[in-house]
Amino acid sequence: MPLALLALAIGAFGIGTTEFVILGLLPEVADTFEVSITTAGLLVSGYAIGVLVGAPLLTVLGTKISRKRMLILLMGLFVLGNVLTALAPAFGVIMLGRVVASFTHGAFFGIGSVVAADLVAPEKKAAALSTIFVGLTLANVVGVPLGTLLGQSVSWRLTFLLVAALGVIGAVGIARLVPEQPKPEGVHLRHELAVFGNVQVLLAMGMTVLGFGGVFAALTYVKPMMTDVAGYSEGSVTWLLVAFGLGMMTGNSAGGRLADRFPMYLLFGSLLALAGVLALFTVTAHDKTGSVITLFLIGALGFATVPPLQKRVLDHAAEAPTLAAAVNIGAFNLGNAIAAWLGGLVIDAGHGYESANWVGAGLALGALALALVSHGLERRASTRSRVVARHTPGVGDAAGGQSGQGDSGTPDRAAEPSTRLSG
Repeated sequence: MPLALLALAIGAFGIGTTEFVILGLLPEVADTFEVSITTAGLLVSGYAIGVLVGAPLLTVLGTKISRKRMLILLMGLFVLGNVLTALAPAFGVIMLGRVVASFTHGAFFGIGSVVAADLVAPEKKAAALSTIFVGLTLANVVGVPLGTLLGQSVSWRLTFLLVAALGVIGAVGIARLVPEQPKPEGVHLRHELAVFGNVQVLLAMGMTVLGFGGVFAALTYVKPMMTDVAGYSEGSVTWLLVAFGLGMMTGNSAGGRLADRFPMYLLFGSLLALAGVLALFTVTAHDKTGSVITLFLIGALGFATVPPLQKRVLDHAAEAPTLAAAVNIGAFNLGNAIAAWLGGLVIDAGHGYESANWVGAGLALGALALALVSHGLERRASTRSRVVARHTPGVGDAAGGQSGQGDSGTPDRAAEPSTRLSG
């Protein structure tokens, strides 16, 4: 793999750390600004909203300059946001810092995904995408636990200053290692928006929302599940999340290797197994050993879907992939927000913290249903294109070996009209 992917992975590591480390530092931040924990929790919501808004906005602006330069500018914005967070004199300023940092998130992964895919051969595209997301998974294994420990024992401000330093390292790495790519020619906002008329793009994003929503239905309430239900001490939770992070790394790595060869079968298997494991978590949450194993499996199965889903969006939005890839990253955060809300409703109804896992299982099954619909549409389009090829003189032989995509996940151009919304 090209060294340029390492620079992108470092940026992803910093972004993943700043997103999740706040979860373990809310009490310290609340004490500093003399606000309640629930008020400090708005910093999490503010970040998620910033991702949803910033992803399309900055990605569209990024079509005006080269992708490499845009990635460097995004890292600069990330550094600015984390410095604001670290030095904030008031709660309003730290909220501003979190939102500024979050604006980087979706656009960086969206543009970075396109750059990574362009750096390798087509058959290695998913593996390249998984390399970027290794940075995100490592953040949960290394960055978040160490950042939380440093913030709790020394100062949460120092944590965010060090995260800003990661952004500087990422920017320098991108400047030195990522090859210069010319500004995309002929790319206009209407071209980027047009891909959202493609049913397959919308289905892939729906799978992202529901599939990763299933993961976060459990993860949002994992602390009270581990302490109140499984019986762990509060000091153990940070390190328990390392098991989840190791699962993320394992699933992302396996997904990257398999998504180039068996994308749809990988999605079917991962989503079905994820639903089963989440349902099982309602039982294993009552056992210390069982809960840790289940956390690992949730992380592995959830992140096994990331490379094939991001690749699927890039494949079906090949004419204008950047905005679609960025919005798909925003879809992860939308899934997180929906799952947390639905899980909270079930818990507030008096069914216990572990009941949020039933919500997660239902969301994962919803993602599986969308995957089956998507695969069915592709098979129907592929069959139709073969029929057309057989009845077109001089085309049958050439098209016969190209019209079907099998399980490759690459859309058939001849069938493309059938995957677009009318109107």
